[in-house]
Amino acid sequence: MSDRAQAIVARLADAEPVSFGPLSQYRMLIGQTAMPLFTGVQSCQPGYQTPEHFHPYAEYLFILEGRAEAWLVGREDDVKTLGPGDMIALPPQIPHVFRNPGPGELRLLGIHSNPERIVQMVDGKDGSLVGPRRFNPAPG
Repeated sequence: MSDRAQAIVARLADAEPVSFGPLSQYRMLIGQTAMPLFTGVQSCQPGYQTPEHFHPYAEYLFILEGRAEAWLVGREDDVKTLGPGDMIALPPQIPHVFRNPGPGELRLLGIHSNPERIVQMVDGKDGSLVGPRRFNPAPG
């Protein structure tokens, strides 16, 4: 074992919230380090829906509380409904969406198989790409 190897402890209570719009916030746990993952907890109020987006790596969503509906863009007839204890694996480079259909708050653990969270947004008008956006832990 390397002398530089060490365990990293992240505490949700210490993570600064970053606004993902008026109905959602994100708190980074582990990321932007030598570890091969980026993780965070997202809280979403009823009615929240992500824009069409994808990542250049696999993303996993683990539902902690509430309900989520998720689908791959182009497969809107195959909506996956998830509850506490459920996980969905979303493939790299494939646009997807998730939402909170309510009635309560949705809390999920997002696991990105990359040390940096990279989001490629899809413009809703013509399917063109906007971005990529990298996670900025500073609000604003």
